[in-house]
Amino acid sequence: MELPKFLLADNTDYPDAIFIVHTEYPRFIINLENDEVEWMEEFSKEDEADLMDETENLIEAATAFYDREVSRYDA
Repeated sequence: MELPKFLLADNTDYPDAIFIVHTEYPRFIINLENDEVEWMEEFSKEDEADLMDETENLIEAATAFYDREVSRYDA
């Protein structure tokens, strides 16, 4: 099965949360309500340095995905 790069997720236990799941490496879930990120990968020290550079870009892409999805829903 081929998954999209981002998925929008919801959970009634967290009614104010807006979860975006990034399905490609490095996999993570971000809660756009508070920008909290949960990584689903284990990273080496070398990976962490590269990850810091890429994290901002990934969060911006996740936010853009959410904005796009919401705009399509309202249309």
